Parts: sequence; structure tokens; C-alpha cells
Amino acid sequence: MTQHASPPRDNTDKVPPMGRPPSWRGLFARADVRTLSLLGVLAALILIGGITKPDEFLDTRNLQLVLTQASVIGVVTVGMTFVITSGGIDLSVGAIVALASVWATTVATQDYGFAGVLFTAVIVGVGCGLVNGLLIAYGGMVPFIATLAMLASARGLALQITDGKTQIVTIGSILDLGERDAYVLGVPPLVIVFAVVTIIGWLILNRTTFGRRTVAVGGNAEAARLAGIDVRRQRLYLYLLSGLCCGIAAFLLIILSGSGQNTNGNLYELDAIAAAIIGGTLLSGGRGTITGSVLGVLIFTTITNIFALNNLQSDVQQIAKGAIIVAAVLVQRRTASST
Repeated sequence: MTQHASPPRDNTDKVPPMGRPPSWRGLFARADVRTLSLLGVLAALILIGGITKPDEFLDTRNLQLVLTQASVIGVVTVGMTFVITSGGIDLSVGAIVALASVWATTVATQDYGFAGVLFTAVIVGVGCGLVNGLLIAYGGMVPFIATLAMLASARGLALQITDGKTQIVTIGSILDLGERDAYVLGVPPLVIVFAVVTIIGWLILNRTTFGRRTVAVGGNAEAARLAGIDVRRQRLYLYLLSGLCCGIAAFLLIILSGSGQNTNGNLYELDAIAAAIIGGTLLSGGRGTITGSVLGVLIFTTITNIFALNNLQSDVQQIAKGAIIVAAVLVQRRTASST
């Protein structure tokens, strides 16, 4: 007796099929409730920060700092959301950011100016994503193993390039982007880049064939293959996209810190995965939301800022993050079992 593969799960933000009027009540019930819940958590954190440290937390400079810090990990999280939605994982994003940042800040690279640093950061990120994608899609390696190997290799290469030293950026046009004079209507350039990446990511995931294929591969890869989707090529593209986001994030980090270090991007993989999970992206694949992931990034960044302002130790902060991740996964499992 022939067994038919189950159809892929729908993306929560997926547009209704053509010819069928959108069910606004259904969209509100599924997506908006989750988004409103995340907004409620973020509002509660802002309230806590405003109560505990009103002068410092609500200061314009501090809020700009929170958004700026969220921008770097936020760009990485956009790429991670695509990978997890497809049923994969990328443990190497932090190491790729480190490698891209140090490679782009060598003396030889800086001789080519602004364009040379930006180009190198992006190319290194895409190159690492290409290696990950080839190993996973065409080499048959498990994403966990392939990206773990990339994590170790990229960290080691970054250390070899820097010899453990900090590489200072000497290009004025890059350093100027981190100054307040470069802000646009009070918004730092890094936040603008983050917003642009977020909007593009949302459009790709929810309004393009590429996004629908990503959801289909994550929901049921075999059913996606039978439906005519080239699953291996799709996975390759997704890791290329993740590498591209890492390259962009590395350049933003160079602007923010004015240097390149082999320790850059430390634990970014955990923060990106956590933010995506908090936002509602399923670890098992088949459902992802860029909006939720961005809110997850803002929640974690706000928590970090509140802890820092209140002089709370970093170990307490990590415990709080771990508890939030566990709670989010339990909520996901409960929601999945009730549907």
C-alpha cells in the first residue's frame, strides 16, 4: 500500500491562497495574539527599566544604545530565522561574524578603504555560508555537525589572523558612521540598516516563492521534493543567506567597535536561536516569523541593558535568558499539541 507524505505545515504569516479572501479573524487569532504578547513583554520590561532606573534607562542616549546593540545580533537573527524555518540550524554565525570582522580589518584590506572593508566582510560571510550549504545540502552532513565544524574552524582562523590582538580601524568614513553626527533624525545608521534587512527579510519570507519553499522544506522535506521543489538547492541558498547576514552584521560591528577582534560575535548563535524561538519560530521547522524574531532580539537586548544599569551580574542575566528560552519552548509544545 502506497504511503503519501504529509503536506508541509503552513507558515503563520503565510498569505491565503489566491482566489480565496483572507480570513482576518484567523490571521489575528494566530499571528497577532503572539505578536501582541511579545509587545506586552517588551512593554513590561520598559516599565521595569523606567521604574528601577528612570533617569538612565529612559534617557535618549540609552535607548539609542539599546537599538544599536540590537541591530548587530538582529541582522544575524533574520538569517537564522530562515534557516530554522527550513528545519536547519546554524551554530557558526558568531564565529563567522568574528572571522569576517577580523579579515575585513586587516591592514591590507583597509588599504582599499570603505568599499574594501564592506566587500570583504560580506564575501567572507557568504563564503562561509557557501561551505555550510554545500556540506549540508550536497554533502549530506547533519546541520548541527557541519556548522559546529565551521564554528571551530572560523574561530581558529580568526585567532590566527589577529594573533590574539585587536585590529584598529583607521578609515575615517567608517568611524564617522558610529558618531552622533551621522544619526538620521536621531536614528543611528546601524538601526536603519537593521530595519532595512528586517523589512526585506519579512517580504522574502511572506511574499515570495522563496519564502513559501522555505516553509515547505521545513514542514516536510519529502513532500516538498515530491511537489517539485529542489530541496538541496533551497537549503544551499538558505545558508548563503545566513552567511550574508553574518557579513553585514560583521560590518555593523566594525562600525560599532571601531575594530576587529577574534572574540567578536561570542555566543551570537545562542542569542539568535533564542530570539527566533521566543518570536515563535519552530525549532522543528515549518513555521517562522521575522516580526517575532525581531521582537525577541529587542526583548533580550532590553533585559541585558536593564541588568547592566542595575549592576546585576552576568550570570544572573544568563539564568534569566535560559528560563525564558525554556518557557518559550514549553509554550510552543503546548500550542502545537492543542492544534
